Amino acid sequence: MSPRNQPEEMKTAAPAAYGPAMEAEATRLMREVKRGDAGAFDHLVALLGPSTARVAQGFVGSREDALDLSQDAFLKVFRARASFRDEEAFLPWFHRILRNTCFSHLRRQGRLRPATGQADDGGEPDFEIADLESESPAEGAAGSELARDFWRAFRGLSARDREILVLRHFQSASYRDIARVLAIPEGTVMSRLFHARRRLREKLAPHLAGIELGAPDKAEPAGRRRA
Repeated sequence: MSPRNQPEEMKTAAPAAYGPAMEAEATRLMREVKRGDAGAFDHLVALLGPSTARVAQGFVGSREDALDLSQDAFLKVFRARASFRDEEAFLPWFHRILRNTCFSHLRRQGRLRPATGQADDGGEPDFEIADLESESPAEGAAGSELARDFWRAFRGLSARDREILVLRHFQSASYRDIARVLAIPEGTVMSRLFHARRRLREKLAPHLAGIELGAPDKAEPAGRRRA
C-alpha cells in the first residue's frame, strides 16, 4: 500500500511517533517523569497523544473509545513510572501498555477472540476483533466511497494485521522501528506486512478493480535499516 494509493484520511496522519528522534525524546521525558517532574509528563502526553490515539483506533475502531483508551494508557504509564528502567527505550514499553489496554477494552465488550489457524510467522497467537457498527473516520458525510470501502475492509482484519499496518502506514514507522516496538526481528516485520497487505488487498479486490494496492515499499535508506 504505497502512500499515493492511501485513502486521504491516511495521508493526513500525524507525523511518525515511532522514529528514532521521537523515541529519544519520549525516553528522555519518561526518565524525568520517573524523577518526579510533572511537567515532563504533560510534555510526554502532548508529544505522543495524537499518534497514540491513531494506534488505539486501529485496534478498537471508535475514535471516541480510542481517545479514552489513550488517556487510560498514559495514566497507567504515570502509575507505573517507578518500574520504568532508565536503560529501557520508552516506546516499546509504552506500546505494550497501549495494546494491552485496548485488548482489555475489547475483551470487556466481548469483541476479542482467538484467530483460527496458525500465525503466518509462527509467532504468538493472533486475535480477531468483532467490530461494532460504529462510523469510522472515513465513513462520515465527507468520506469518499474508496475511503469507506477501505475502512470496512480494514475492520475485517485481525488485531496483528491492523497493528502492523497502522505502525507502517499511519505512523510511517520504518521496519527497524517497528521491530523495536514489537520486539520482533525485521524479517518478521516484513513477513507480517506482506501477509497483512495481501489480506487487505483481497478484502478490497471487489471494490478496487484497476486500482493498485499493496505495492511493495521502496527500499528504505540504508541509515534507517541499520541496527
